[in-house]
Amino acid sequence: MKNILLKRSALVSVLLVILFLGSGFTTTYRWDHLGSRVVNYRLDKDVIKVTAKEGGFKKLKIKVTGGALTMHRMVVQYGNGQKDVIQLRHNFYRKSATRIIDLKGNKRIIRDITFFYDTKNLSRKRAKVHVYGRH
Repeated sequence: MKNILLKRSALVSVLLVILFLGSGFTTTYRWDHLGSRVVNYRLDKDVIKVTAKEGGFKKLKIKVTGGALTMHRMVVQYGNGQKDVIQLRHNFYRKSATRIIDLKGNKRIIRDITFFYDTKNLSRKRAKVHVYGRH
């Protein structure tokens, strides 16, 4: 009888572990690449178009490769026409990234993202801006 209770207890424990692992507690977050732009050697702006088929996003992250640049701000335009102006004032060096940027509201459909930056000839290589979103 004691053996049966131990086996049942072990089975219940295994089932609880399986339920826990299948729940949202172990969800890993994936960053989706939304687009990239190679920037010019001056004060400029670039737009990355994002389509609704990519879904709604809660967070953004910007990475820069290639060269260096100073990002002043970005404007995120949502599918409903609303805009968020996000002040970055971030000096990017080769292979650097921003903090994780939380978007206002719940999951938001993004229509486009406009970046305002300058390079001031900080490097001989042109920088490439990459945008990632997380659902």
